Amino acid sequence: MKIKDYRTQFIQELSPIYDAGEAESFFYLILEEKQQLKRIDLALNSDLTFSNEEIQLWNSILEKLQQEIPIQYILGKTSFYGLNFEVNATVLIPRPETEELVEWIIKDGAVFRNDKELKILDIGTGSGCIAISLAKNISNAQVFAIDISERALATAKKNAEINEVNVTFIQKNILETEDLEQKFEIIVSNPPYVRELEKQEIKKNVLDNEPHLALFVEDNDALIFYRKIAELALKNLSPKGQLFFEINQYLGREMMELLKNMGFKNIELRKDIYGNYRMIRAEFSVQ
Repeated sequence: MKIKDYRTQFIQELSPIYDAGEAESFFYLILEEKQQLKRIDLALNSDLTFSNEEIQLWNSILEKLQQEIPIQYILGKTSFYGLNFEVNATVLIPRPETEELVEWIIKDGAVFRNDKELKILDIGTGSGCIAISLAKNISNAQVFAIDISERALATAKKNAEINEVNVTFIQKNILETEDLEQKFEIIVSNPPYVRELEKQEIKKNVLDNEPHLALFVEDNDALIFYRKIAELALKNLSPKGQLFFEINQYLGREMMELLKNMGFKNIELRKDIYGNYRMIRAEFSVQ
């Protein structure tokens, strides 16, 4: 079967679920990953064909897409901040908004660049995307990363190897932690923050496939992770150390109040590329 003909069929069969542009992008992602062919190759040689075995493989992928399994999980990989990451159902798929958080840290972390060593802690690391991106882009950083999930940490360790960086990974339940036992210049976290009442806003492919442990919090205590991490930051940030969070877009005001009431200074709330309040930074000031 000619690949160009299968492409038409592929897009048509996905059209009840995805728009044509998204279905087409899936096709070319898979084409490059499974066939090592790019869009230009197909444009230059419209007679390229799939074997029967290749069609069976593509049909199995198509079936998974029709079940709304994320393309990143199907391919087992994604890109984040210009780096390659393995992903699976034990970790959240890294998102563009989180890249913005990483960019903010890299730029603001420049104030520490003259230090001999900059210690950074990523809490709830998942795939390791934040920790690994920071380790790759801040030359004097010693990066640590915590997660409660042993399986997530196994994925993060593999990603550190893929990207050739050194990150110290620690399995720990942050809610049960009283002290981090060392000082850090930067603490960052993208903890669970989606309230149960917001589940209806979550796309089906996320709700049915990504780990709920990393997504959801109870409606009556939506800031539980932020409060705990901020408490630890008060003990374990160096003077003028910085605390960064990705946050629930609906709870920006509450986050500002929480950090202010806990004594943090120079608090800044930022919007993401979609215009949502998604990031916050605060500074630890010695009283």
